[in-house]
Amino acid sequence: MAPLLDHKIGDAMFSSLPLRSKSILLTCSLILVIYLTSQPALAKPSSLKEITDGNWEDILAGEWMIEFFAPWCPACQQLQPMWNEFADWGEDMGVNIAKVDVTEQPGLSGRFIITSLPTIYHCKDGVFRRYQGARTKDDFLSFIDEKKWQGIEPVSSWFGPSSFMMNTMSALFKLSMFIRRCHNYLTEQLGIPVWGSYIIFGLATLFSGLALGLILVFIADFVFPSRRFNSPNYYQKKQTMEQARLIQQLEEEQEADGEEDDDDDEDEQEEVWRRLSPGGRPEARGPGYPEEALRKRVVGNREEEEDS
Repeated sequence: MAPLLDHKIGDAMFSSLPLRSKSILLTCSLILVIYLTSQPALAKPSSLKEITDGNWEDILAGEWMIEFFAPWCPACQQLQPMWNEFADWGEDMGVNIAKVDVTEQPGLSGRFIITSLPTIYHCKDGVFRRYQGARTKDDFLSFIDEKKWQGIEPVSSWFGPSSFMMNTMSALFKLSMFIRRCHNYLTEQLGIPVWGSYIIFGLATLFSGLALGLILVFIADFVFPSRRFNSPNYYQKKQTMEQARLIQQLEEEQEADGEEDDDDDEDEQEEVWRRLSPGGRPEARGPGYPEEALRKRVVGNREEEEDS
């Protein structure tokens, strides 16, 4: 009787309320019911983790299963529901389930050399193995539970995501994506023709190559300078050689001037002989003709001319 009486009293109180108060009370009750029913679903965290260029090193510790996918890939879209179901079991099995969107993370695409989609990797304490089995939830669970990954050869350390080679590949993939975005911006946002964008990138590549070459030359010259320039006697030897060259040049010029003077003296002597010799003909001098006798003869001829 008491519950029935309480119910009647409640109905009487509710019916005695104004219409506006009734609508407010019903609205609040409806909001409370919706909140309470949705609260468990909101409180449950997602078991599927997302790996990016910023947190990819987290997968180097513990056990992971990572899917590389693209939103436009039909096979990836088909796999996604089963991968989400597999992720719900990850916490119970002690394995982290993750995914990587290669369209948003080109660096990771190059770091893991993703050539086909979807691609799945298993990682255990930094050792990576590529999953090649069937792609169903049960196959994933058995792969982890039965440790089938132990029968797969791990990726070589040379091609591991932490190696220098893969770091370089990651940088190249990021650069290619950056160039692609720049190309799209130039052609779509600025309205530059496609060939104009190619010319801009060609000139940028040319000038950046020249600048990089000059920088490398300067670095090489600074780190490994030439030995001949480092020799303490290099500049002294260079100065000595320059002085010797100048001296040789001066001597050659003096010799050339001396030969010209000798030729002038011989011409003057021949002119004197023509004037003093009878008939105006110079007498030939033998190789052994004394110079003193020649002078006496010239002086004697002059005296005869004066007397006459």
